[in-house]
Amino acid sequence: MDELADAYLHYLAVEKGLSRNTLEAYSKDIKAFIEFLEGRSLPDLRGVDRRTALQFVKALESKGLSLRSINRSLVAVRGFFRFLVRDGYLEEDPWEEMGLPSLPRRLPEVLTEGEVERLLEQPDPSTPLGMRDGALLELLYGTGMRVSEASDLRLEALQLDLGFVTVKGKGGKERVVPLGEVAKERVVLYLKEGRPSLAKGSASPYLFLNPRGGKLSRQGVWKVVKRYALAAGIKTRITPHTLRHSFATHLLRRGADLRFVQAMLGHADISTTQIYTHVDREYLRELHRRFHPRP
Repeated sequence: MDELADAYLHYLAVEKGLSRNTLEAYSKDIKAFIEFLEGRSLPDLRGVDRRTALQFVKALESKGLSLRSINRSLVAVRGFFRFLVRDGYLEEDPWEEMGLPSLPRRLPEVLTEGEVERLLEQPDPSTPLGMRDGALLELLYGTGMRVSEASDLRLEALQLDLGFVTVKGKGGKERVVPLGEVAKERVVLYLKEGRPSLAKGSASPYLFLNPRGGKLSRQGVWKVVKRYALAAGIKTRITPHTLRHSFATHLLRRGADLRFVQAMLGHADISTTQIYTHVDREYLRELHRRFHPRP
């Protein structure tokens, strides 16, 4: 079973181009499923039937996992079995007619424009780390890139003379995103005065470096955002993704076309981007409640 799981993950990496983070999550989910089968003395995937599949769902539920976590596990396992049927290892897919638990549609948390301004004002532009953090926050909000995309951003991706940055997203897909003037200025300052001090003579290809001269990790980006949010007095639970949500919401609120925002975010399906129109409607309802004489 482990060999089949490895073959499936290789297929996802090579043919589907899934990101490292997604592959790690799928690997954990499939490993948990295999351990579930071994605990029931099922040494072969050919012995899995619809009843076994239902038992696995109940086992996940008994762990107190959220619907979102259960859904992710089932997506990974169902994909594994489709792969096995496609490659001829199995004749039938026991998951074929089973649906996924329905998830409540969660609206993303967003910051107000005033909160974003306060956040972006926090880094000290007179220190190397302050220059780095100022450039990082401006890019996260100014381009809507994901935390992993910011951490993995290479120097060669910058086209400062043209005002663009090439972002490598999920599945290795690239998109070109414009840089605003303020973001461009912060990046230029960091490159000229901040990054050389952090690099300590290393030839790292990555834009954002840690104090030891290595690549700033995803966890490092999280810590930067959290630290400055606290300094700015922002009460909303904030993550790097909050800046991505805020980027999209503020663009739509100011009249940007949905297709334009989809391209900027790197969404393959526009329905993923449409959630931000719901966020904006909530904002409009709140304005109506606050200011209309007959709310």
